Amino acid sequence: MIGTLVNAAAIVAGSSIGLVLKKSLPEKYQTVYFQAVGLFTLSLGVKMSLDMSSPLLVVLSLVLGGFAGTKMRLDRKTEHFGNYIKAKIRSNSDRFTEGLTTGFLLFCIGAMTIVGAMEEGFGKTSDLLLTKSVMDFFSSVMLASGLGVGVLFSFIPLLLFQGGITLLTSLVGNNIPPEIVSEMMVVGGVILTALSLSLLRIKKIDVVNFLPALLLICLFMWMKINFF
Repeated sequence: MIGTLVNAAAIVAGSSIGLVLKKSLPEKYQTVYFQAVGLFTLSLGVKMSLDMSSPLLVVLSLVLGGFAGTKMRLDRKTEHFGNYIKAKIRSNSDRFTEGLTTGFLLFCIGAMTIVGAMEEGFGKTSDLLLTKSVMDFFSSVMLASGLGVGVLFSFIPLLLFQGGITLLTSLVGNNIPPEIVSEMMVVGGVILTALSLSLLRIKKIDVVNFLPALLLICLFMWMKINFF
């Protein structure tokens, strides 16, 4: 878990610096930053999704995952979680939940997160997560300068998500076929593409509601490998 712990610490440190810079960074530069991040996220999401080998299962996972997330009201629960933390720390940030959610999705839904956490779970190396920590440090500086203190607290869902993958892999990792990992990253790429549309202010999408698709694609691929 050392890679995930260092990653969380890097986000806290970077966000803290970003909060200091927020007071002196003109809004026009914040706008340019979010446009750059949005374009990068779009290109990353498209690149990840191009490796799709089971398009029908990917679509099915996204549709059913979106239905499940909407039914469970994950967006509302995320908002309530953000408001709870916001109240506890007595923050007056009007973009707290947006910062927390955007930070979590940017820091966690990507190839480096999934592969790095799995490598650490296999007991091989933490190098990929340590490299990711450096990248997330600089990203969190600018992200927090634009969205505020909510970005700092994205380290909490990061610990749960990234650490959970590491723990799960350490328990059953040797039995996880590479096809499942590959398609899981494809679904992650589609989710990142949806996030980029929100960052670029093209279309507001409740991206959090699609997170169950990451679990469903693993289930569907397992069924395909074992029964078809």
